[in-house]
Amino acid sequence: MPAARETVVESLASDKISRIALDDSSNIVGWIGGLPMYDGRVWEIHPLVVAEHCRGQGIGRALVQDLEALVREKGALTLWAGSDDEHDETSLGGVDLYEDVLGSIRSIRNLANHPYEFYLKVGFQIVGVLPDANGPGKPDIFLAKRVPR
Repeated sequence: MPAARETVVESLASDKISRIALDDSSNIVGWIGGLPMYDGRVWEIHPLVVAEHCRGQGIGRALVQDLEALVREKGALTLWAGSDDEHDETSLGGVDLYEDVLGSIRSIRNLANHPYEFYLKVGFQIVGVLPDANGPGKPDIFLAKRVPR
């Protein structure tokens, strides 16, 4: 809980973007944050969260589109996200990616509803992985998309 609280407080800094989605009863059902990098030409999505009971309803897509519009106004060229595979939810988890990083990315499979497929559906591409980012066989999957002008 302290780490989560710290993430929320950090997301409210003046140089960052933090947006929420509300349901009809004004309950928070989603949250997206944006962090500028490379002098604002690139923005990282951190975090993107949608309440479990609300997933698949377009809330995540709407949050990404909203953030994309806001960073476009700030001159961004690229939006990116990292999506960890700490529980072998993709074919990249639990293996030694150093043996064939590019081949592993090319043949990625979603084994347990990993969110990388959500990012693909909203226009992102897998642009790389960091093997063992979260421990042996637990990579971070990097996804990015061009911010349309």
